[in-house]
Amino acid sequence: MIVALLALHLAAAVVAPSLVRRLGSTAFVPLALVPAGTAIWAATQVGGAGAAQPHAERHVWVPDLGMDLAFRMDTLSWLLTLIVSGVGALVLLYCAHYLREDDGQVGLLAGSLVGFAGAMLGLVTADDLLLLYVFWEITTILSYLLIGYLSTSPASTRAAKQALIVTTAGGLAMLVGIVLVGHAAGTYRISDVLEAPPMSSGAVVGVVLLLCGAVSKSALVPFHFWLPGAMVAPTPISAYLHAAAMVKAGVYLVARLAPAYADLPAWQVTVLVLGGGTMLLGGFRATRQNDLKLLLAYGTVSQLGFLVVLLGWGSPGATLAGLTLVLAHALFKSSLFLTVGTIDHATGTRDIRRLTGVRGQMPVLAASATLAAMSMAGLPVLLGFVGKEAALGALLWPPDGWWSLQGATAAAVVLGSVLTMAYSLRFVWGAFTDGARPPVGKPVPPHWHPPTRLLVGVPVVLSTAGLVLGLTSTTLEAALAPHTSGVVHVADTHPVHLGLWHGLTLPLGVSVLVWLGGLAWWGLQARRPVEVPVPLWPVDLGRTYHQVMRGVDRVALEVTGFMQRGSLPVLLGTILAVVVLLPGAAILRGVEWPERARVADSPAQVATGALVVVAALLATRARRRLRAVFLVGVTGYGTAFLYLLHGAPDLALTQLLVETVTLVVLVLVLRRLSGRFPDDPTVLTRRLRALLGTAVAVVLGSVTVIAAGSRLHEPAGAGLPERAVDYGGGKNIVNVIIVDVRAWDTMGELSVVLAAATGVASLVFLRDEQVERVAQRMRRARDQRQRRVRGLTAAPVTAGSPWIARTDLVDPERRSTILEIVTHLVFHTIMLWSVYLLFAGHNQPGGGFAAGIVAGLALCLRYLAGYGAELRAALPVMPAALLGTGLFIAAGSAVLPMIFGSPALRTWIADVPVPLLGEVHVVTSLLFDAGVYLVVLGLMLDILRSLGSGIDEQIRAENATAAAETRQVAP
Repeated sequence: MIVALLALHLAAAVVAPSLVRRLGSTAFVPLALVPAGTAIWAATQVGGAGAAQPHAERHVWVPDLGMDLAFRMDTLSWLLTLIVSGVGALVLLYCAHYLREDDGQVGLLAGSLVGFAGAMLGLVTADDLLLLYVFWEITTILSYLLIGYLSTSPASTRAAKQALIVTTAGGLAMLVGIVLVGHAAGTYRISDVLEAPPMSSGAVVGVVLLLCGAVSKSALVPFHFWLPGAMVAPTPISAYLHAAAMVKAGVYLVARLAPAYADLPAWQVTVLVLGGGTMLLGGFRATRQNDLKLLLAYGTVSQLGFLVVLLGWGSPGATLAGLTLVLAHALFKSSLFLTVGTIDHATGTRDIRRLTGVRGQMPVLAASATLAAMSMAGLPVLLGFVGKEAALGALLWPPDGWWSLQGATAAAVVLGSVLTMAYSLRFVWGAFTDGARPPVGKPVPPHWHPPTRLLVGVPVVLSTAGLVLGLTSTTLEAALAPHTSGVVHVADTHPVHLGLWHGLTLPLGVSVLVWLGGLAWWGLQARRPVEVPVPLWPVDLGRTYHQVMRGVDRVALEVTGFMQRGSLPVLLGTILAVVVLLPGAAILRGVEWPERARVADSPAQVATGALVVVAALLATRARRRLRAVFLVGVTGYGTAFLYLLHGAPDLALTQLLVETVTLVVLVLVLRRLSGRFPDDPTVLTRRLRALLGTAVAVVLGSVTVIAAGSRLHEPAGAGLPERAVDYGGGKNIVNVIIVDVRAWDTMGELSVVLAAATGVASLVFLRDEQVERVAQRMRRARDQRQRRVRGLTAAPVTAGSPWIARTDLVDPERRSTILEIVTHLVFHTIMLWSVYLLFAGHNQPGGGFAAGIVAGLALCLRYLAGYGAELRAALPVMPAALLGTGLFIAAGSAVLPMIFGSPALRTWIADVPVPLLGEVHVVTSLLFDAGVYLVVLGLMLDILRSLGSGIDEQIRAENATAAAETRQVAP
């Protein structure tokens, strides 16, 4: 069921942008049904979650890594699922009336928000450490998109990058910790690790690194600064990410690991020191804020420190209090954030110095927010009070006395609770009274825009839930007991239970003192508005982060400026020098040379090698660019012939085609360069270059000889002919390796090709209007082809039909009738050959890569015959369409086998009887090869459009400008 719910979230995230385009912001209502359904299902699991064998699911995913889609719904997962799904559904409903439909990014926000809810569901239910990390990083990426929702705002972009960098750094540390713990335990299954936790030194280091990930995600000191900065996101996003979902991920990780590792000294120091310090720092900063949203943000930082202390303390009572406050915090903080959103939506401001008359205009919202603030302050009879009482009952009797780390942490919690009371009062006083106005001057009353019932109703539902759960807290204790009973590292001196009344106890007395202390702090310190918040200490970690990032940028700039001075010879010389020094030094230290080496197998190889060497030497002495390009091409074609002589026709064909494409690209680029090389190196420079080239040749040749003669194991190619037929259903070993054995590598290479095509196009089409002009010409060429096809069905082509399209656009002096005729005679034959290479490549030389290059070379002929107009007539589509379609088909061929229970990219083989043809051998990897074909063809088309037609247009524009200037100068 969990996998089905995750798939449902994914599907909703995919269709969300389309729904928003069709329905506007109303689309958030049906999208809210997905997390709402998840919350309802989780509510039905309350009994099974606490059972000895809770609901679990396992699906094999990456068996080589021991990584499965393993999920488990125990008590902790059940509670967090209810929070992230229930609050997520209400936030989505709230967005339906909060966000404007005219914002073009609403669709992206809707998809990201639903996807984030699904990622959090996977995170809190994952029973595999590696799978948990996958969902962990998905939440990081989606939170980046959500925080940076206002992409045109520099502040939004900066905050999103800051959150991404900080949480990603913690996530990388966490990944190392996962590997260490999993290696020590011999498994990555979370339930197995917690059942028999490894205690080796490596495992302890791994646990500390896992805590680093939790600390960064939950914004504890020293990473607390990213959360207030993320308040630039829309308020519903803050209500979800920073009250109920994202920041709870770190708290969840601490709660998940506490039953196994809470007694470790490193754990106690990390959790208690950072948690207590964060509670104090966040609470103090919250009492100094004038922006209601920032006040809640720093309050969230403080509460997260409190939660980490409770859940990492290690006793059943503290864990019970921590889980209760996790639920209470999600309810009251999301309610308060959404209240701020409603106030901002209605008045256009969140500044307490400008807000006037809000209570009179929205009395229901004021009452609801007061309830939520009371729960945050720990006042009766709300759930926050119940959790705070339980927390004091667990912490006021430190096991090692008050002069210990636990005692200092308990004192920090009491003082932090005083600050919580103070900033809770400041929130209610600043939002719903007129007493926060500055002493001098009268604020201009904000413009009033009446909020909808939904904008008021959702915060009311959340705050009311805190009241109802406070009154029924004894039932909640029974539901949480299966998890709290497993945390027994620290014994409770006094029993801790949930409830509204335990008699006149020490925790109640301390609570009263906390309320009075918070009231006094608010009256003396937090009541007056402040222009500049006073820091708790001189070091501002947020400012330190920006200084560090500027320093990193500066170092990168200096290193880049030192290593890359804009001179290609210098850069290439540096690379080649490193190639010589590192392997050369290893060779000089002494290596074992092979006893014998075979130079050649036939005289033809020797002759071909000599030709390659001669061509290379002549290329170094060439002073004209075209001559050098031709000679370098000879070396490439000679290498292809060597492949052929070695019995590798597939490699020879690929090398031949790639060399031809390289020649075409270089010739196209040469039109913008001078005919001769511009530099005239001195004799010394020439000698140094010759010496460096010779050294590279000697070193690489030596490495090749040593590596070939140092083989210890059987070659990897042994047995490949038989395995290629059995595994991939093909006799062409090279193609089977590309599309079957190493298909994931090929998928990555396709992405690189896409990036290269984008870079090539961006070098030529620097402005959007140029891209639009090309698209218009594509549409015009497509329309002309359709009209011609319709004309052919009605009447034959007239005798005056031109050989090439749009002859009026071709310079008469550049036309070649013979080339035009020959091109149109052989074009379709070449395209047919490319299709043959595609289909035959699994058993014969060829494949999608070679076939795509052949088709691209056919387009080169069309371009040379008629330039841009002829190219558009041959293939009137944008290169991006071919590139994207090819990558989509290749990726789809990876997903398709998974739908039927097979591993990704698994090849299915079938012999299909076809009338007249007999048995036809069919392999599904042909679909992947077709994707490769389209990607390569798209790259070729992009090169011809960019370096061919694009440069043609630049030349024509320059000639037109020069002619215009000449006419102006002429008398």
